Amino acid sequence: MLNNNKIFSSLAQLFLVIIFTLTVGGLALVEVISLDKMNKKNGSLIVGTTGQKNSSDILLIGVKQAEEISQVTEVVLADDARPVTLKRYLEKYKSPLAPYSDLIYELSLQYGYEYYWIPAIAQQESNLCKVIPADSHNCWGYGIHAKGTLKFDNYELAIKSFAEYLKREYFDKGYRTTEEIMSKYCPNSNGSWAFGVNQFIGDMESGVF
Repeated sequence: MLNNNKIFSSLAQLFLVIIFTLTVGGLALVEVISLDKMNKKNGSLIVGTTGQKNSSDILLIGVKQAEEISQVTEVVLADDARPVTLKRYLEKYKSPLAPYSDLIYELSLQYGYEYYWIPAIAQQESNLCKVIPADSHNCWGYGIHAKGTLKFDNYELAIKSFAEYLKREYFDKGYRTTEEIMSKYCPNSNGSWAFGVNQFIGDMESGVF
């Protein structure tokens, strides 16, 4: 699970990015002001000759660096937002999976697919574990057939089993899109299965739910 060290590291990284952004912007501004004062004193403009930069060049460099740093900041924030979004989503719908949001996120990373697949399929199959076979902890409707029902002693075991199953039987075999997964997971669906899963994925990705 995510621990305090990971959170601390993310916050420290973000803090350093902000400080660096402010420093670059401040230095660029100071140099622009200094050059402007020099130009006024000499009564001339500095042209961009070899080894020299005019004030607009320096300002553009500062802006470009700030934009690049801003992009890095967005990546950091976007990455950190995923486990938070997942937890909020599960809590919003009062899912029994909410206490396991960190586990779901980490297993998704471990198996190399997006964090939203496990909860989105659970949402489609069982309203996030609210409608499941008794004492099964099976929120995904897999392993349920005429011969019996796949059951687990608790949600942690169920999540670990389904996470590995999803990788082994779908992503490792080339099923990537919701429609492709539906063709095997729910072949008799008229498309509503994929439509529903896509909607839940969209909700988590947008953060609007």
